[in-house]
Amino acid sequence: MAYSEEIIEQVRSSNDIVDVVSTYVQLKRRGSNFVGLCPFHNEKTGSFSVNRNMQIFKCFGCGVGGNVFTFLEKIENIGFYESVEMLADRAGITLPKQEYDKRYDIKRNIKESIARINKDSATYYYYMLRSPEGKHAYEYLTKRGLSEQTINNFGLGFAGRYSDGLYKYLKGKGYSDQELAQSGMFSFSEKGAQDKFWDRVIFPIMDYRGRVVAFGGRIMGQAVNAPKYLNSPETDLFIKSENIYGIQLARKTKEKFFLLAEGYMDVIALHQAGFNNAVASLGTSLTDRQAKKIKGYTDNVVITYDSDGAGQKAALRAIPILKNVGLSVKILNMKPYKDPDEFILNLGADEYRKRIDEAINGFDFEAGILEGTHNMEDPDSKTQFDHQLAATIAKIDDPFARNNHIHSAAKKYNIEENELRREVNEIGLALKVQEKNEEEKELQKRTKERKPEAAKKQAMQALLTLLTEDKEAFLAVKDILDKEDFPNELEKRVFEYIVMDYERTGQAVGARIIEKFDDADERAKVADILMTSGDFDDTSEDERRKAFADFVYSLKKEALQRKIEEAMANNDKDGLRNLLEKENSLESIRKKLLSVKLTQQC
Repeated sequence: MAYSEEIIEQVRSSNDIVDVVSTYVQLKRRGSNFVGLCPFHNEKTGSFSVNRNMQIFKCFGCGVGGNVFTFLEKIENIGFYESVEMLADRAGITLPKQEYDKRYDIKRNIKESIARINKDSATYYYYMLRSPEGKHAYEYLTKRGLSEQTINNFGLGFAGRYSDGLYKYLKGKGYSDQELAQSGMFSFSEKGAQDKFWDRVIFPIMDYRGRVVAFGGRIMGQAVNAPKYLNSPETDLFIKSENIYGIQLARKTKEKFFLLAEGYMDVIALHQAGFNNAVASLGTSLTDRQAKKIKGYTDNVVITYDSDGAGQKAALRAIPILKNVGLSVKILNMKPYKDPDEFILNLGADEYRKRIDEAINGFDFEAGILEGTHNMEDPDSKTQFDHQLAATIAKIDDPFARNNHIHSAAKKYNIEENELRREVNEIGLALKVQEKNEEEKELQKRTKERKPEAAKKQAMQALLTLLTEDKEAFLAVKDILDKEDFPNELEKRVFEYIVMDYERTGQAVGARIIEKFDDADERAKVADILMTSGDFDDTSEDERRKAFADFVYSLKKEALQRKIEEAMANNDKDGLRNLLEKENSLESIRKKLLSVKLTQQC
């Protein structure tokens, strides 16, 4: 299925890429670009760049690049048309019915097949919970304090006592074994098919749209020879490290923060108590991708992990992950109870709301945990604590926050403030030197001395970037260059689309040009081309004009030389004479280009 080019362009132009990316990545302006840490690979130095003029992004570390659709496809693990729909919803655009399109059909068909199987599976589990066979499972949930409405809201169910109940049900609905195998809900052997879940309470896991992407199953009572919780395996539709339990409901909250819990029951108990902003990370191992998705909906998170040692360690791991994506973090104290479910059952929602109001910031939580590992009455242990506390403060980037924490910590932990500030500054300076060294190593790795062929390629790409951004430059060469002047097939197509874009709309838009390429690798390469500035970012206007004239001159000269060699090989005298005349005119063309008033830098 497909939307028209006009609709896709309307959606794209209504969603500024910097605004969209900023909901997932903390960006800082650097020159004409916005830079940050890449959301698609782990890195310490920002190689991820977003260009607002071109409406494209490029990571110079892992190579991923494209436009706003590409970004959303990658970050949300969705297809192209799903990204169009998501961005249309963001911009308040009503989409028409789609037309058929084969380009994205195969991948989408697999996802849609799994989604249908999951929907039918969720229906099966739902009705099994209300069957005589599921009576003990239903009683288990109600004894946990869940109402009928809550059970319905979260689509809770029961996997029957038999290991092939779901398989038989879905086969009866006409699904093939190949489709069922792709869903990850079954295992196949010589003995036949076996359900992934049986005799467990079932928790459907949904994406932001409310589509069932996977399931979690819990044993009722104590787990002996089986895991207490079991999740669906990863599929084309479900990647555990990217999904967030409860997001389909929490995304609609009017609260200005999310409550981040550990498990299904915590989220469900919180929602039943009126906290419709609760989500869970599907376990204690919060990932960068999950944090970035949360950032897409809120700027503030209150962690409400279990109050035991494991929960505290998990919170300590989660704090920097959440902060690194630009989220403000607080930690809720549930003692003497272990988790939100237990707390609310005993003290109620009003008391839990008070605890939210009393939640402490991430630094105070870390300092409190650190304090608990030292004997504050022993001078040596206290000294060790002071040094470790200084190292913790030194990692705070915001200078105002760092200064406030120095002042507060010195007073609270009886440390001489000037001494604490001195050590924090020394450690901070060492960290900056280390970070700068890592940045320089990364830069050297990316910008090591280029071979002549690579330098030529960069010059051609820089020219294409300039022609896209600067209409005056394009108008100056539109009757001089043609696509055959570019030796590389991809660059020929990019130039062709630049010309077409100017002819159709009077301007060239990098994001629109990228959309002409179906292949993800090609889109990344085009993004690379259109974000190539060459070595002229900080040069004067005269130097940039000279670079521009030289780019065109050398490109045209090499193209003519290729044609001259071909004419000589074919003994084409008339053609050769014409080509030589063109070659002789190149210098005058170069001089004319030196007078072009460029409005953008190369």
